[in-house]
Amino acid sequence: MKKVSCILTPLLLAVAALSSLTAGAPARRFELLAESPQFWKLLDHHAQLTTVATGFGFTEGPVWDPSGFLYVSDEEINKIFRVYLADGRKEEVLSLGDPDGNTYDRERHLLDCASVLRAIIQVEPQGHYQILADRYQGKRFNSPNDVIIGPDGAIYFTDPTLDLVKGEKQEIPFQGVYRLDGHGQVRLLTKDLTQPNGLAFSPDGKKFYVDDSQQRNIRVYELMPDGALANGRMFGEEPGGKGDGVPDGIKIDKHGNLYVTGPKGIWVWDEQGHHLGTIAMPEQPANLAWGDADYGTLYITATTSVYRLPTKTHGFVPYLPTSK
Repeated sequence: MKKVSCILTPLLLAVAALSSLTAGAPARRFELLAESPQFWKLLDHHAQLTTVATGFGFTEGPVWDPSGFLYVSDEEINKIFRVYLADGRKEEVLSLGDPDGNTYDRERHLLDCASVLRAIIQVEPQGHYQILADRYQGKRFNSPNDVIIGPDGAIYFTDPTLDLVKGEKQEIPFQGVYRLDGHGQVRLLTKDLTQPNGLAFSPDGKKFYVDDSQQRNIRVYELMPDGALANGRMFGEEPGGKGDGVPDGIKIDKHGNLYVTGPKGIWVWDEQGHHLGTIAMPEQPANLAWGDADYGTLYITATTSVYRLPTKTHGFVPYLPTSK
């Protein structure tokens, strides 16, 4: 142990020197920053953020399971874990190059956006997986990023180039949003966005939201009965400085309010596009999920950690037969 400490001493000195240079920069911390009184109908003034687990490389894709754990992707360590909520214990499920967004389907199969495979995969509890789709019109996807289940039971996902493997060719000349049906048919829904990322449906299934990490905005579409999108328009913008974070994961509560990761934390929007406030986070969040028995808790993947935040509302969870 002492030998290891001696080896690390120069690195620690370098870190200390760097820290002294950045000592004037404000440290990030948890805060609830209201822009509207409506914000306090969703979050208690005294709500506390707690750490479920830490020590990850870069966390993404949380999915809550009633058995008492979260599925969490680690994009740096290249693994999917079960993270147990009682004690923060991590259990490896699958070693996979750059796993990203996850969801359950209606049969409680875990679906993952496998960036390196350039595919949507189904992961079994024992760690085996099968590819559900990896091409559109014979061309390989870019790097699927986030995935949800639609009101029709189909799989909807985004395919930016954000995690396209260095040195690999982009075969599809745009960054699309797609629908994958139960027969394995892939349908392009839109290629309007520069870097589509997070996506969500309204509780009534009539609106479809998708954010653009490069343009730092959120768009909303009307969902047609056949799964097509129509009347796309701007919903909101999340401007910020370099390093502040960009729109990424999206979740919605049962009243239609949006919770969108963005600069400094999680931006909360009502369904009319009014910014109600921001949940400032100690680490930059990438994604979030509703959990606990009443789906009244937000579980947040933020850089090296997973956090828990109780709310006064309840989440809309698309893969459940009925909302709770």
